[in-house]
Amino acid sequence: MSGMQPVPRQIPGLPALDGPAEQVTEVWLANRRLSEHTRSAYRRDVHGWLDWCRERGLDPLGATFLDVNAYARQLEAIPLAATTVARKLSGVSSWYDFLLKLRAVGANPVGGADRPYIDRDHSSTVGLSAEEVDALLERAAAAGERTHAMITVLADLGLRVGELVGLDTGDLGWERGHRTVRFTGKGGRPRRRALTPGAAAALDAYLCVRGGDDGPLFVTSRGGRVDRHAVFRLVRRLAAEAGIADAERLSPHSLRHAFATTARAEGVPLEDVQDAMGHADPRTTRRYDRDRHNLDRDPAYTIAAARVRRAGA
Repeated sequence: MSGMQPVPRQIPGLPALDGPAEQVTEVWLANRRLSEHTRSAYRRDVHGWLDWCRERGLDPLGATFLDVNAYARQLEAIPLAATTVARKLSGVSSWYDFLLKLRAVGANPVGGADRPYIDRDHSSTVGLSAEEVDALLERAAAAGERTHAMITVLADLGLRVGELVGLDTGDLGWERGHRTVRFTGKGGRPRRRALTPGAAAALDAYLCVRGGDDGPLFVTSRGGRVDRHAVFRLVRRLAAEAGIADAERLSPHSLRHAFATTARAEGVPLEDVQDAMGHADPRTTRRYDRDRHNLDRDPAYTIAAARVRRAGA
């Protein structure tokens, strides 16, 4: 951005830190294990903050928590959801943490800022019941091999859409008798999951049509990689065809939420669902479980039933 002040430090091995703030951002991103989607989101968030500073003639390296507060209140006035504002500030905070480690700033101004409250027990993602997922899969099966394979993998494994579209044919394999898929999870962590028989069969049927050459697993008619936006549109179209309510508000993430809810309803332990979903914090997994407040699952019933059994012994 023209007019942005250079970072006033010389850091051995990082020549880009002599340039404007945009170059600093690229160095920061290059030093993070991030998916390309997350990298792009962080870049947008930091550039949004830098744009705001530039418009006010403010050197971002001299910004205080008062400036960050003013920025956050402006975002809220657009209005943006509290979760969106919090995410943007998180990206900016990470950028300042990087500069702090390099001693390019004396403090992280986001640290003392008034961040919006986020209800960690709530998610804005529209969920799906197990029956609605079944209906979505039925429509996907009728829409062709590629569509069926993509929706089945999302439904059966609960993958993030970025993980799905990032798959290559070489990521499919076998391990100790299990059909498997390997992928890069959130934070750049390598992960692997077992394919269900249904997902494996759907993928085999799709590969017969696609062909076995290397490259992206899910490809367009022109041979390019299917992007996340196409999957968003696909989920909503299939949901509308299946007569699912709020189809226009659904997303691939709705299937991820349904995965967690159904797994817990079927008695899968929380820690196993957490591991499958790649969550670092079990509270995140609980937030995905839409049925967690169902009174039928109240442990009081289990305790009372055990007391009755003891009394009758």
